[in-house]
Formats: sequence, C-alpha cells, structure tokens
Amino acid sequence: MARKTDKDPQEMSFLDHLEELRWHLIRSTLAVVIVATVAFIFREFLFDVIIFGPSYPDFISYETLCRISKVFGMNKGCIGEGDLDFIVQSRKVAGQFNAAIWTSISAGVVIAFPYIIYEFWKFISPGLYEKERKYSKGFIVIASILFFMGVLFGYYVIVPLTVNFLSSFKISDMVVNEFDIDSFISLVRSSVLAAGIIFELPIIIYFLTKIGLVTPEFLKKYRKYALVIVLILAAVITPPDISTQVIVAVPILILYEISIWISYFVVKREEKRLKKQGY
Repeated sequence: MARKTDKDPQEMSFLDHLEELRWHLIRSTLAVVIVATVAFIFREFLFDVIIFGPSYPDFISYETLCRISKVFGMNKGCIGEGDLDFIVQSRKVAGQFNAAIWTSISAGVVIAFPYIIYEFWKFISPGLYEKERKYSKGFIVIASILFFMGVLFGYYVIVPLTVNFLSSFKISDMVVNEFDIDSFISLVRSSVLAAGIIFELPIIIYFLTKIGLVTPEFLKKYRKYALVIVLILAAVITPPDISTQVIVAVPILILYEISIWISYFVVKREEKRLKKQGY
C-alpha cells in the first residue's frame, strides 16, 4: 500500500479528509483483527474463564455481593451449589465456530479500544486550537479508563445479577433452562459494551459542550428528567429487580453529576479564551 504524504488540514479538500478518515479506519480495523486473532487462538481461556465465568457459583461477584448483602441483613447474590440451574448448548452445526469468531471480534474491539480512540483523536485533533490540543492530551487515557471501568462494571455487576435472576426465574418446574450459546454470549456482550459506552458519558458531554449543544445550566435544569431516563435505562439493561436497578443507576447518576462539572469547566475555559481575543 502506498504511503500518503501529510497535508496541511487547512488546505485539504473534502476528498482529502475522506482519504484521511479511510486510513484511520483501516488502521483501527487492523488493530481489532490482530487482537481478535490472538483471542481466537486462546479461545478456551476466553470462554471457560471469561465468558462462562458468571455461570459458576464461585464467581467472585457472587461471593462479594453475598458478603455485602449480609451486612444489610439481606441474602442478595448468595449462590450455592445447584442455584445456577442451567446449561449452555449449541443447536446449530456451526454454532460454536460462529460463537468463537464473533466473540473474538468483540474481544478485539474491547481490548483495542484505546488504539481506536487514538486513531479517532488523530483525525479530529488537527481541527482544534493548539491550546485545546494541549489541554486534551489526556483524552485517550481518560476515555480508555472510563470505558474499561464500564466494561468491568458490566462484567462483574450487571452480568452476574442478570444471569442469577434469569437462571432462577421459572414459570413451571416442567421447564428446564437450556440456554442457547448465542443467547448467553449476547447477554454478556451487550451488558459489557453497553456499560462501557454509558461510562463514556463525561467524554460525550465534553464534546457536546464544545460544539455548543449542551450547557451546564441545561444539564442542571433537566437533572430530574435525566434521573427518570437513567432509571429506565437501568431497568432495560438489568433484570426487573429494584435492588439491581439501583446498583446500576447509582454510578450512572454519579457520572451525570461529573458531566455537569465538566460542562461547566469547558464553558468557563471558552469564555476566558474569547475574553482574551477581545470578544
């Protein structure tokens, strides 16, 4: 592949920008493919330890939640032998192979996330002021930390609580829980990725404030509506259990409050910049 030469962003045409974006996407995709290949090679560890981890009674989340709940006089999350009464099965000829491929790709996206963010930042950074680039050097680190915090929250909190609830819920003793492998993996993947994206809320608010779509006053004014949305969101991504929804809603509300402060900081910094320029 021919290596393109760097151009001044101010002199680049629309097609030049598209070409630039194409190369960023190619490099990001290549990073995902490389990590996905490694994940596929170590697929036994990926599935036995990580994907199916929340299906084991001795999973660390169940033990931790059990200890915490006992402090408050409850029995939430306490799992004994035979409590997770279900099996995971594959009913399609290529079911396990497809599961290995798509799970490896999902693992590639999660692990390569910092590099994907780095490529995204390289694409948008030429359009920023020099001072903005200076203040935003920690963007990749902060975005990656928030994403991985969300991934860990989804994996160690949302997934175990959901698996525990759905595996113990029965409409009749005649019905046996035999979950399809695609359904189980989809539960883990959607919970982890959804939590990872939700934890990027401060970063999203930062950019929305930068382009003028959001202000701290707006966020404060509609805080009560945000609370309702957060509770609905918690109800969607968790089982219909009040304590579980509260566990999920609390960190999201904390992120919302942090986002208000970030928006305030961005607005104040922009006002100082305009004042220095005489506006």
